[in-house]
Amino acid sequence: MKIDRIEDPWGPATPFGSGMEWPERVDSFMCAGATPDRWVQTASVLHSDGDAFDVAVQAGRLVGVRGRGVDRVNRGRLGPKDLFGWQATGSRDRLTLPLVRRGSQLQECSWDDAMGLIVERSRSLLEEKGSGAFGFYTSGQLFLEEYYTLAVIARAGIGTNHLDGNTRLCTATAGEALKESFGCDGQPGSYEDVHHADVLGLFGHNVAETQPVLWRRMLDRLEGPEPPKLVVVDPRLTVPARHASVHVPLLPGTNLAFMNAVLREVIANGWVDQDYVRAHTVGFDDLCKQVSSCTCEWAAEVCGVDAEVIREAARVLGEAKRLFCTVLQGFYQSHQATASSCQVNNLVILRGMLGKPGCGVLQMNGQPSAQNTRETGANGDLPGFRNWDNSDHVSDLARVWNVDPIKIPHYAPPTHVMEMIRYMEQGSLPFFWVSATNPLVSLPEAGRIRSVFESDEVFLVVQDLFLTETAALADVVLPAAGWAEKTGVLTNADRTVHISEKAIEPPGEARSDLEIWLDYARRMDFRDKHGQPLIHWDDPESAFTAFKQCVADRPCSYGDITYAKLRGGSGIQWGGSRLYADGKFFASPEHCETWGRDLLTGAAIEETEYRAANPDGKAMLKGCEYMPPSEPPDAEYPLRLSTGRTAFHFHTRTKTRRAQQLQAAAPDVWVELSPVDAGRLDVTEGDLVEVRSPRGYIRGPVRICGIREGVVFVPFHYGWWDRPDEASRAANELTITDWDPVSKQPLFKAGAVRIVRLAAGDRPSPAPTNTASAPVVPLEITTQGGSAAEAESTVP
Repeated sequence: MKIDRIEDPWGPATPFGSGMEWPERVDSFMCAGATPDRWVQTASVLHSDGDAFDVAVQAGRLVGVRGRGVDRVNRGRLGPKDLFGWQATGSRDRLTLPLVRRGSQLQECSWDDAMGLIVERSRSLLEEKGSGAFGFYTSGQLFLEEYYTLAVIARAGIGTNHLDGNTRLCTATAGEALKESFGCDGQPGSYEDVHHADVLGLFGHNVAETQPVLWRRMLDRLEGPEPPKLVVVDPRLTVPARHASVHVPLLPGTNLAFMNAVLREVIANGWVDQDYVRAHTVGFDDLCKQVSSCTCEWAAEVCGVDAEVIREAARVLGEAKRLFCTVLQGFYQSHQATASSCQVNNLVILRGMLGKPGCGVLQMNGQPSAQNTRETGANGDLPGFRNWDNSDHVSDLARVWNVDPIKIPHYAPPTHVMEMIRYMEQGSLPFFWVSATNPLVSLPEAGRIRSVFESDEVFLVVQDLFLTETAALADVVLPAAGWAEKTGVLTNADRTVHISEKAIEPPGEARSDLEIWLDYARRMDFRDKHGQPLIHWDDPESAFTAFKQCVADRPCSYGDITYAKLRGGSGIQWGGSRLYADGKFFASPEHCETWGRDLLTGAAIEETEYRAANPDGKAMLKGCEYMPPSEPPDAEYPLRLSTGRTAFHFHTRTKTRRAQQLQAAAPDVWVELSPVDAGRLDVTEGDLVEVRSPRGYIRGPVRICGIREGVVFVPFHYGWWDRPDEASRAANELTITDWDPVSKQPLFKAGAVRIVRLAAGDRPSPAPTNTASAPVVPLEITTQGGSAAEAESTVP
């Protein structure tokens, strides 16, 4: 059956009941007239779900995809970005040769010239300024082997503390919330918990658009016998919200107030598993005191929702027999991010719902290999969930790398990317290497970032597939191979490890990120303490083996997972189906990844304090007082800004803009308003408006949709590389330089804006009509995908 997977992003239903296996449904997409020579195993790099599929190869080119029916994650299903996004790999504007800046121009050169320039600058800076002059900023889309190699280079080669990933923008809070509650990173739950749960809770998680195949799994349960109840916490009327038993459209920046009220209701109504709490937790009494005054009526005033809605949400969550919760950007990118996310952990802990089918929590990731950045230390943490402030952990890592412990920087917490920007502004960080990400568009307060990258004082290296907005300002640009042009593994949000095999050759002289960093390490001649090469691997599989040795005795041990076991079948979860089934956590002082932080201030907790409070390594119930956002609406800027994603694009559209079906589905920026706010502002569908904050402005057409009153939503995907004459559509021109005190995650769902109508529209907004952006009044047009004459998408 031919279907339009842009019009129907989630595909046909395969309903199933509680405890049943999710039926197989194999999706595919093929270029018209293609006859593949072979199929090659891979997994998605355009979201965090971990969808497994095969790519079709014909005459050295990618020509199609099909889902892997045997895989535990997707059972053959593919979302729109899986089906169409791969086409970007074959774009004609791929980078094929290195570029170096000569005067004001980037000019092609040889690899020797480009790497020679990088190495020359590296050596001179090491001699003149030391290791603190270097900053590395990577992605959530590369492979484990590449992240691990970068982490070793940065930590033990250069010796810098300035290493971070763009996972800081999407899932830094996930890792920190797990550490604060369980002493260590690592997702407790599993996608299969959807099969058994009788209540699903989505906290700031628009799963239908960020992980469409996971939503299809949830939707198939909802449409099957004995459907679970669904609680959705989101200011927008998302697709899940339309299916919810309870939808809580709270104001951005009020998540913690809502969660505190929910926990108060759970405790007051006796919905706590007291035996579990006594046996396996610390902090219950303090939590009770913290939330004791947080009534539903109080939260209703703060959150802008009816008290009975909060009370009903608490009742559904509190009376669940099998509760499964997921959390994402609505909590992570908002005010008091880690504190709010920890309260979701508290909810499942209080209910005693960990380690059992249908029970648990996934602090979701936003990118395909975000989990790998945390496991390998490419997000700044130490590899293997080691505690940078625990001298035994540092010594153990030094043993693995055969270096002196003093070589590994552990004098202070790892430097997050916004702090690196500040160091660049101050002149103390003159070397910045960016890989597979586009911070000029994705970081907050874009005008500030632009001024930093344009500075002559910063030597900027960028490696990517295309000449992005960031790469256009670089001193050296290195052409990187894409995901199907190299081999490696990537681990998804429920700890499932997949292998992605090299299917085709990269264009021109493009190289994999692993090859680039191995070349840099050789040229820099990094050595261990016995004079041997610090990096002793030379290909993906030997890099994977080295990483396994590094984490062999750590919580994220990959055990007996091998390339051979990953080939041909399903992905494999490290740690088994669920963590903490035995009520034991990685929280003992000897094993924990952190001593923790105060959730309100971010102040570090001392080792002695941690040991005294949690000597037996139990789960930690941590409460926090609600505080209002730092930039609330006022008379000049009366609306609250929220930025986010659409189902059809990924990050700054570096790839998805080059897939015709995806670009046609969401071709340009738009501005979402509620009917109430639109009426007050005298704007209608499609009118051109200016959105202005104290930091900048953008312009775009209005979509009047189901977003709650008082909130403006703008998708953040749109930069200016494809419209160089127009820089006023990037949402991060508006956003604020502020971050959560614990996770250091920027606040993209905070800040105040005003809207001014500029002109009447002559057509509807380009926003999709079948997602959270659906108009409140039906339009004459609908979202359209690619032409069936060019390609087709099929399901059995």
